[in-house]
Amino acid sequence: QDGLKQCLAEFRQKLAWVERLDVTLGPVADPVSQSASASDAVDPENDFQREMSFYRQAQAAVLEALPRLRKLQVPTRRPDDYFAEMAKSDQQMQKIRQKLKSKQEAMERSEKAKQLRAMRKYGKKVQVEVLQRRQKEKKNMLNAVKKYQKGLSDKLDFLDEEQTSSQGNKKGNASQRTKKGPNAKRRYKNQKFGFGGKKKGSKWNTKESFNDVSSFQSKVAHNKGPGKGGRGGKGGKKALNKRPGKRARQKMKNRAR
Repeated sequence: QDGLKQCLAEFRQKLAWVERLDVTLGPVADPVSQSASASDAVDPENDFQREMSFYRQAQAAVLEALPRLRKLQVPTRRPDDYFAEMAKSDQQMQKIRQKLKSKQEAMERSEKAKQLRAMRKYGKKVQVEVLQRRQKEKKNMLNAVKKYQKGLSDKLDFLDEEQTSSQGNKKGNASQRTKKGPNAKRRYKNQKFGFGGKKKGSKWNTKESFNDVSSFQSKVAHNKGPGKGGRGGKGGKKALNKRPGKRARQKMKNRAR
């Protein structure tokens, strides 16, 4: 401690305050609490309190130094024609400005690309859901038609569902109605003729139809009923416009030549 005091006495100079301009004060009183905040009351980990303490301390130094400078007739305002040269050149500032601009444009492009990817992902998800729903509806419809054709079910609920869906489509756009879905005539024929389902094997006998002989008539089956052309039958007539066979037609062509 003695050595420090000796060093301080060696380089200390007796100068006027206007040459030193040193002001050491505590922080100014807080206008909210009307009291000066002590140093131990400031939380150093709180950025806002720390910066406000620095600000109030600088404010107290300004309030103390300005009246003393005016009393000594020292100007404290910058003249209007004062020219302060920048520390960096215009070329360097232009490079920095271009770099910041290019960085901002790259960030905007990246954000737009991110939004486009999100929109494509959402659109693809919606499209997949629509296709899956259509496939499920089509599968349920085909299963219901097959059950009806095989005689396992006598319900035609799928026709009602198709009609309700077609009525819902009518409420949509007119152009979409013309492009998507059948018209009224086609829907009526689909309802009448079974939606163009499986035709092959539709007339095959089942176990129930094979055992059911209630509608069997022997006279009709053996061509012996009235109006039939069997042996001993009444009213039997030969076909007058019977088409000749292939070989007979070929002979007729050769004779004509």
